[in-house]
Amino acid sequence: MVNYHFAPRGTFAIILPSTNVAVEAEYGQMVVPGMSWHSGRILIKDPNLDSDDKFEQFMIDLREEIGNAVANVVTAEPDYMVMGMSSETFWGGKAGAAKFEALMKELSGGLEITTSAQACNAALEKLGAKGIGVITPYQTVGDQQVKAYMTEMGWEVKAIHGLKCPTAKSIADVEPETLKEAFRRVNGPDVDALVQAGTNLFCAKVAAEMEEELGKPVIAINTATVWHAYRTHGINDQIDGLGCLLEKY
Repeated sequence: MVNYHFAPRGTFAIILPSTNVAVEAEYGQMVVPGMSWHSGRILIKDPNLDSDDKFEQFMIDLREEIGNAVANVVTAEPDYMVMGMSSETFWGGKAGAAKFEALMKELSGGLEITTSAQACNAALEKLGAKGIGVITPYQTVGDQQVKAYMTEMGWEVKAIHGLKCPTAKSIADVEPETLKEAFRRVNGPDVDALVQAGTNLFCAKVAAEMEEELGKPVIAINTATVWHAYRTHGINDQIDGLGCLLEKY
């Protein structure tokens, strides 16, 4: 429902884990006139991610709680929903991603939705990339899911590097130089674009800086989701300083 008082161009719901502190901060840097963000938080009871088993349990817990977060935020009557979390959107490959999107539409009462997987796919198509290098904060099991999705969608994953962050909250503590070194590690002459997954990584400005250093597109997940949500909803404002997606497309 359009609110002509404070957000005539759209009210956007964000669904994010309770441990996530990066999404709202980075989305706030991308606010344009006439729109607003409204958060629904998924309760994370155990943020431990220090093994594949713990990572998979985290995903189970997230699925059990996500409905409550959606039910909470839709009472604000948003126009559009953005998933401010990425691991679940890649899980299960192309079929799993489609199933997740359908579930979110059902839970939200039919809202249009942007997921991280959708946004990455759309960004790579727009950029005309083929070979990609990927960085994540995940354990191996999470990296495998991201790679499987990307491969199914037709992208050639030349390298993937997971930072294996020990908890969901500690993802936000990763230093910019660590992110830059991870990007350098997965770069190569056969890589057309670099991609970062994991929405609790503060990577929007880092990615823009790496584009300057490497001379190729670097897709930060939070930037990509905002770009996709805006463009899908008819907001075409260009934003400087956060990478080529928002500056040029």
